Amino acid sequence: MGAVTDDEVIRKRLLIDGDGAGDDRKINLLLKSFTKWCNSPGTPEEGFTQYQRMLGTLAQCEFSMGKTLMVYDMNLREMENYEKIYTDIEQNITSAHEKITECKKEIQRAKRIRKNRQEYDALAKVIQQHPDRHETLKQLEALDKELQQLSQIKENVDAKMELRKKQFHVLLSTIQELQQTLDNDEKSDNDDNNQGSPAGNDE
Repeated sequence: MGAVTDDEVIRKRLLIDGDGAGDDRKINLLLKSFTKWCNSPGTPEEGFTQYQRMLGTLAQCEFSMGKTLMVYDMNLREMENYEKIYTDIEQNITSAHEKITECKKEIQRAKRIRKNRQEYDALAKVIQQHPDRHETLKQLEALDKELQQLSQIKENVDAKMELRKKQFHVLLSTIQELQQTLDNDEKSDNDDNNQGSPAGNDE
């Protein structure tokens, strides 16, 4: 067997000695006293006194043992309590981790909502710079009426242009006919003059 260390000796001593009050020594003394009492040839008075001493020592040992058992039970209860506290702490840690994870998700959602709101605000500002739908419809109606009026004016102008073209064509035709008539009259006059000149000379 290996060498026994001082710590092991002290640990065994404490286990045997209870809380360190010398119970093992008291038991050894009680055993020696009991052996001496059994083999003692003394008087009954001395034996009774020694017997009372042994009872006192035994009561002290029983008291120490009872106190040790109480301390042991208390330690067991404390261990159970510590285990319960440890379990509660682990559950609280797990719950805290879950809450932290949920809070991170909430932060991400809040950031996304804030970003969307900023985009909505920017879009709303852009929309506010333009007329609303009712005003736009009124402008479209006005433009449509104006377009219809311009179309009517264009049709009227086209009709007048077509009429002017016809009138101009008639005028050109009339001028050409008049010019042709004048040319024919002039030619006819020249032919008449040419025919009358030789007859006058013959006379």
